[in-house]
Amino acid sequence: MTNYRRAKTKGATWFFTVNCAERHGNQLLVNHIDLLRQAFRKVKSGHPFQIDAMVVLPDHLHCIWTLPPGNADYKTRWALIKTGFSRGIPAGERRSESRVKRGERGIWQRRFWEHQIRDDLDYQRHVDYIHWNPVKHGLVKRVKDWPHSSFHAYVRRGGGRCSAGLGGWA
Repeated sequence: MTNYRRAKTKGATWFFTVNCAERHGNQLLVNHIDLLRQAFRKVKSGHPFQIDAMVVLPDHLHCIWTLPPGNADYKTRWALIKTGFSRGIPAGERRSESRVKRGERGIWQRRFWEHQIRDDLDYQRHVDYIHWNPVKHGLVKRVKDWPHSSFHAYVRRGGGRCSAGLGGWA
């Protein structure tokens, strides 16, 4: 097995992709968007971070976070968000044998994708990717038509990094 090591740069800005365990035809995240927002808010209150950009699609989400100076623990934040969301969803999802043995829910993929943002161009490319994603997946024809996106707040701010720390989403 590959010995994957996550970067741990304190106070950095990160791009994430987090997927549901069941991808195709799953509407879980948009059907329970208020619960997802609540999970984010709760984690942010105890483990602060800034959401610079975000989009929630039916079966996955993308976001950019900036962590506080001196902190690089995004792993705990994601674990708490996933757990908080999962606890609000009635049981009954399909679970693999290994998840059953471990007592795990079958809502989220165990892992997530992270990328440390390198510079302003990298940041802007990832913001654009996040906001374009609903169009890419055929959910809407125009970026502005997807309701579960920080795009609307991003436009109101005139682009650039989010000073409110919510990305206009959570």
